[in-house]
Amino acid sequence: MRIVDRVHPLRPEPAAVAVTRHAPTPVPATIRDRFPALADPAVVYLDSAATTQKPDTVIAAVTAYHREHTANAGRGSYGWSTALTARIAAIRTRAAGFLGAQYPDEIVFTSGATAALGTIAHSWGLATLEEGDEILYNPADHAANVLSWHHLRDTMARFGRRIVLRPYRSTAAGEADIDDILAQVGPRTRLITTSHLHHVYGGLTTLEELRGRIDPEILLCFDCSQSGGHLPVDVIDLGADFAVFAGHKMFGAPGIGLLYCRRRVHDRLRPFLPGGHSGIRVGEDGLVGSGMPQLLEGGTQNIPGILSLAPAFDLLDELDPTAVAAHNRELTLRLIEGLRPIPGLDFLPGPAHARCAVGYGIVSFTLDGISAADLGFVLAESGFLVRTGAHCVPSADPDAGSVRVSTHLYNTLDEIDRFVACVAGIAGHR
Repeated sequence: MRIVDRVHPLRPEPAAVAVTRHAPTPVPATIRDRFPALADPAVVYLDSAATTQKPDTVIAAVTAYHREHTANAGRGSYGWSTALTARIAAIRTRAAGFLGAQYPDEIVFTSGATAALGTIAHSWGLATLEEGDEILYNPADHAANVLSWHHLRDTMARFGRRIVLRPYRSTAAGEADIDDILAQVGPRTRLITTSHLHHVYGGLTTLEELRGRIDPEILLCFDCSQSGGHLPVDVIDLGADFAVFAGHKMFGAPGIGLLYCRRRVHDRLRPFLPGGHSGIRVGEDGLVGSGMPQLLEGGTQNIPGILSLAPAFDLLDELDPTAVAAHNRELTLRLIEGLRPIPGLDFLPGPAHARCAVGYGIVSFTLDGISAADLGFVLAESGFLVRTGAHCVPSADPDAGSVRVSTHLYNTLDEIDRFVACVAGIAGHR
């Protein structure tokens, strides 16, 4: 696995990009002052995998749109509308650079990561998959990256086309099992989809071990909902054909997502949600599109959500995603070290089971003698906000569940130590 520093906002050719490595500047202790919701030091927010807190600049960008010059982008010739259209185009270019994409037209604005995965399934899958074609997926991934493909299979079956979904396993470290993937790949494999950073296990999967070992025509899809904004993500370095991101998990507003579609797949995509501003017209032989990204962006967009991405990118660029990743790694290792000696505590797959010291801000565990839901309630009473339950994994037992701790740049080592002490105290009173 490889994390690189990006040196160009957009690159003309992947091979032309130089890679610069440097020691990241530590995240400043004052960073939490920029998050108004974290003003109360008695509350420790440890649920950033569900959604991140919002910095003051993101809040200002959303409220300013509603307060000043509210208009619809691309719909008018007056200044308010044309200025907004230009801002959105600039943010698209900015997003492409931030994610390492080669061209701005590879970036599609969606309503979230779930919508982005559904867009892939229906704009690509319905248009290209044939009888007997196969998709490899992980049943332990987020529901959006599982149910989207089952929905596609069921929809196609209603029209007489049968596709095959082949599940593969996770390792103890919470990563995709590459050996199992290789065992599942066959001549009808058309797409492999995976979580870049697993939302429960915290394992990082790049699929780089597959390079040179599978047909290069097999498409790769990455759910980057947890990695975006938590560590540097480079879609070209990943070899991604599709990649999805949730804006609200990288400091942006809810209701905005990013879908990366590599140019090599553009001619295989059909219109999704055709409507106003999609550039789609009715031709003699059916619908005719005007090209990407409008092909997949029909209707009025979540304009304040898109605008929120600019200050979110500003913050991440200011701090350097490499520094954010280093900060989360330090917090993760401190958390694992503190929790490991607690009697009756069991870690789910993830960095606690890795062969080396890794961590990306997500750790899940159970504690004997107390349900995850009850443990989460007691922790909340003590000021620690964590996620409990099955964590949107369709194959998980909803009655079992676990506690998930997820950190970000505004969390501190002191908060981790206080959390560990609280869990230890609860364990001692079972």
